[in-house]
Amino acid sequence: MSGRLWDWAVAAYARPGVADTCLELQDLYGQNAPLLLWAAWAAAQGRAPDEEALEAAADTARAWEDAAIKPLRAVRRTMKTPIPDVDDAAREAVREQVKTVELQAERRLLEGLEPLAPEPSGAPRPPLPALAAASKAWSKVVPRALLERLASALSAQP
Repeated sequence: MSGRLWDWAVAAYARPGVADTCLELQDLYGQNAPLLLWAAWAAAQGRAPDEEALEAAADTARAWEDAAIKPLRAVRRTMKTPIPDVDDAAREAVREQVKTVELQAERRLLEGLEPLAPEPSGAPRPPLPALAAASKAWSKVVPRALLERLASALSAQP
């Protein structure tokens, strides 16, 4: 996969099981999928973020999530349901526009996270320890079983 985080994340997200697991981590445990993907990318690149880098990445992700991603996601999800007196095609068209902007916000977050990873310092590492460290930097709850599933999906050959 590509060395750039966005390209890597798009390819990784398309792998079987990755998108579904990221959404479960997000919806069930409040995890930040872009932060987790950043951590997995860093591991795949042989980068080893220290505690300070993890904290900075979590702070950056929190700021983007609070300011842009959560509000956009809420609007998109609200517009998934038919609205009385609103044409379904019009509602769906606006929902798709919001979805596009939400994806752009996630891309900007990933672009902001990329420089927070240190330079490569060795061989690629397994994703699970990196995912667990990012999850712990994000919240006190570390959903290990889902992180293991995500690590497995990310490690599967394309």
